[in-house]
Amino acid sequence: MASSLPHNISVSTHPCLAAKLSQLRSASTNARDTKALVHEIALIVGCEALGASLKLHDGPEDKSPLGYTYTTQTITPSEISLVPILRSGLGMVDALQTLLPAPVPVHHLGLFRDPTTLQPVEYYNNLPFHHAPSTNEAGGAADLAIILDPIIATGGTAVAAIQTLREAGVGRVLLLAVLGSVEGVRRAAEEWAEGVGVWVGGLDEGGLDERGMIKPGVGDVGDRLFLTVGK
Repeated sequence: MASSLPHNISVSTHPCLAAKLSQLRSASTNARDTKALVHEIALIVGCEALGASLKLHDGPEDKSPLGYTYTTQTITPSEISLVPILRSGLGMVDALQTLLPAPVPVHHLGLFRDPTTLQPVEYYNNLPFHHAPSTNEAGGAADLAIILDPIIATGGTAVAAIQTLREAGVGRVLLLAVLGSVEGVRRAAEEWAEGVGVWVGGLDEGGLDERGMIKPGVGDVGDRLFLTVGK
């Protein structure tokens, strides 16, 4: 399957991630453990994605506690923002903030899937620009936006988020997920092939059910994180 995926899709092969994903699948996993597993999987996916997508360069000199001079190092691009998809994307934010060497803006996107049409509906957007800025003013669109959404099922939400960020003038997008369906991940990757990299912890090949849920999947991560299952 991996050989037939677009080149901008990366599926983790980390054995620890696979074991944690297996634990997350269980219906008996409680909300506290669900939160921890999503965080830990996001850490692994984030390490892999950032390791392949960022570059290192030398910064100014500094001194160690023993007084020795050394050359600092930092990452590029420096203009990075995190874009969690509400609600479940919030469960991945801490992991990426832990990995990045400096604080970055967090811009939330609220998207829900219409239960009848399965199409995404935007209800909240706090991006600094809804359209590409005409000048390079402070607070503008990031060079790199990292979308955080644990599940890519139909791919509709991911596509809508990518379109929104592209229209806002973002230079490049990384889409990070815990789990995806083959169809959904492919759809997201093809939306802006030259500007998007998709990184997922696992890929389920069982397709989607009539509700647009991945089979076997992990259920609704937002409901599991916030104890709203069966609402």
